[in-house]
Amino acid sequence: MSRLKDVFAKKEKNVLNVYCTAGFPQVNSTLPVMEALQESGADIIELGMPYSDPLADGEVIQNSSTIALQGGMTLSLLFEQLKPMRERIHVPVVLMGYMNPVLQYGFEKFCADAAAVGVDGLILPDLPPFEFETTYKTIVEQYGLSFIFLVTPETSEARVRKLDALSSGFLYAVSSSSTTGNEKEFSAVEQYLERLKNYGLNNPILVGFGIKDQDTFSRACNYANGAIIGSAYIKALEGQPDLAAATRHFIKKVLG
Repeated sequence: MSRLKDVFAKKEKNVLNVYCTAGFPQVNSTLPVMEALQESGADIIELGMPYSDPLADGEVIQNSSTIALQGGMTLSLLFEQLKPMRERIHVPVVLMGYMNPVLQYGFEKFCADAAAVGVDGLILPDLPPFEFETTYKTIVEQYGLSFIFLVTPETSEARVRKLDALSSGFLYAVSSSSTTGNEKEFSAVEQYLERLKNYGLNNPILVGFGIKDQDTFSRACNYANGAIIGSAYIKALEGQPDLAAATRHFIKKVLG
């Protein structure tokens, strides 16, 4: 059983996926931050690949990407940093990023290197389902990687079901059509999540965008298998001299 399937087999509710930016706050802090997340109770780690034009991300994650890139983070360096990952990290790790740098690196080489260091899945929000299905799906599957699609409140039921059929690992329910880190009225989000829940989809659902604390995490988990926190965690790391202590403090506040 894959690490992602294993998580959802053992824990149907309250799965906590935390996003961190590779190379943030320092270029060499990728693995220490991942270890801190694992030790603090994160069930899944979503590792952001810094990119100069992250369209789906708000100011907080954009800034963390800029700092990482200025520190010298590249895909080659990231895979080098991740070589000892599975000696230290046992939770599933999903790489999140954008197609431009992946294509520059070479899509198949990217998948091969990701699989070689023990990555479990990919989130590439700007890879459309048609191109995925016709060009990239066989490569992703060849290297044993899961692929996670995003759905939004505006996604039609037919398209949700199509993206669910193409996804493996979990389905990423974006809480609203905005970038990460934006405030939103959560009651509207709950109506949307209730609709998704009633579809009876094949994949577990994790909710992202706007999840920032114990209240929003708990409310999202009422309708989904779990939730994804990104910007709020990145903020919690900013200016902190002790990343492990800052992570423990943040995760404890979310999980209670």
